Amino acid sequence: MHLEFRQINQDIADAIVAWHYEEPYTFYDQNQDEEDLEEFLNPENWPHGHYSAHDKEGQLVGSFFFEMKGEILTIGLGLRPDLTGRGIGINFINAGIEFAKQKYNPTHLCLSVATFNKRAIKAYQKAGFEKGEVFLQKTNGGEYEFLRMSRPA
Repeated sequence: MHLEFRQINQDIADAIVAWHYEEPYTFYDQNQDEEDLEEFLNPENWPHGHYSAHDKEGQLVGSFFFEMKGEILTIGLGLRPDLTGRGIGINFINAGIEFAKQKYNPTHLCLSVATFNKRAIKAYQKAGFEKGEVFLQKTNGGEYEFLRMSRPA
């Protein structure tokens, strides 16, 4: 899957905020956590690692967030809801990884995923990520179990 990565702008942010996933993945709707939504919609944050991913027709297919700390790059990502569950997640993940490696040149990659999201965990494992620690994180008005995953870049 060839993707073009663009810095997020207002139109793209609005489109992403309008995405709504089916249960139990509504957990990932942008409006589920007011603080996260505010941070995502703040244009001052967009130049700092927020990217949209577009297919060869220019259609928005997902988004990525990258944060470099030392030589480790933390990745956050979201695939457009109507594209989930179709087996393209691995290609989406790999395209984001290739972009990140060129832009940031990390030695390691890490991400966190809600432990209930077996579908995403399976895709991340296919992309070479290994399971790490399980931890609790406050988000969406509660405290949820997350799995940290990592791999060499």
